[in-house]
Amino acid sequence: MAISKEQKSEFVKKFGKSATDTGSPEVQIAILTANINSLSEHFGKFKKDNHSRVGLLRMVGKRRRLLDYLMKVNIDRYRKIIGELNIRK
Repeated sequence: MAISKEQKSEFVKKFGKSATDTGSPEVQIAILTANINSLSEHFGKFKKDNHSRVGLLRMVGKRRRLLDYLMKVNIDRYRKIIGELNIRK
C-alpha cells in the first residue's frame, strides 16, 4: 500500500535539494504520485474499498494543489517534475 522508507529516501535524494529536504514541492509530489500509483493497483483487487478511495481522492487533490503552486511559482520546475514522473501525456 504505502511506500517504504527506502523508496521515500530515494525520492528525497532524487528530487530534493539536500538529503533531508522533504518539504520541497517536488519531493512531496513524487511521494504522493508513488502512493497514488500503489493505491490504484490496490483498487484492481478490491473494488468496494470506498474508505481507501476517499484517501486516494484526497491525495490526488493535494498533488493537484502542489502542482498548481509549482506552476505559479516556477514553470520550469513544474515542467521538469511533470516530465520525470510522467503525470501528464
